[in-house]
Amino acid sequence: MTRLALFDLDNTLLGGDSDHSWGEFMVANQLVDGDYFKQQNDQFYQDYQNGCLDMYAYAAFALEPLSRYSKEELNKLHYRFMHEHIIPMVLPKGQELLQQHREAGDTIIIITATHDFITYPIAKYMGVDILISTTAEQINDQYTGNIIGTPCIQEGKISKLKDWLDTTDLSLTGARFYSDSFNDIPLLQEVDEPVAVDPDDKLRAHAQACGWPIISLR
Repeated sequence: MTRLALFDLDNTLLGGDSDHSWGEFMVANQLVDGDYFKQQNDQFYQDYQNGCLDMYAYAAFALEPLSRYSKEELNKLHYRFMHEHIIPMVLPKGQELLQQHREAGDTIIIITATHDFITYPIAKYMGVDILISTTAEQINDQYTGNIIGTPCIQEGKISKLKDWLDTTDLSLTGARFYSDSFNDIPLLQEVDEPVAVDPDDKLRAHAQACGWPIISLR
């Protein structure tokens, strides 16, 4: 039986947050109103860390700048972003762990709240073909600034994963999920093998209370 190996992305496989870093990249390159955007970007990131992020409000804020550029322009920007910000964040121990699951024949999935414009190229760089994420809406190959369907956060991760499972002959039996964030406790509770990775304080306390493994990829 093929089992699932599920990975959160930000602060799990990456030594940082790709979503927040994209905002900083846009500010640094004067693609947005610097002071205002940075203040809002930092506040939304704090809301995420506090577990009270309004994903629809955040998506409207974070995705609107994408609507100003063509797909070609955005691809060029993302290429720079990958090399300047993301590749330095990739954790070698995370890559080794992914390889262990490949060699075991597991189905590897990155499941992340961060929207797919940012995360799809990152998953490809890591050699992971299956990405479940918040979906940024496109019409006529142009981003609209909206999202499609359920945001992939907290209980939304369970919903998105189950929707994907409905298209396959796979199940959560024997599944393992690696995450750093207490926002992922709902999905961690759904799998047979939850693993806390360099966890935040709330997840560490929960993992210790539940007897879950705690590991570091740093």
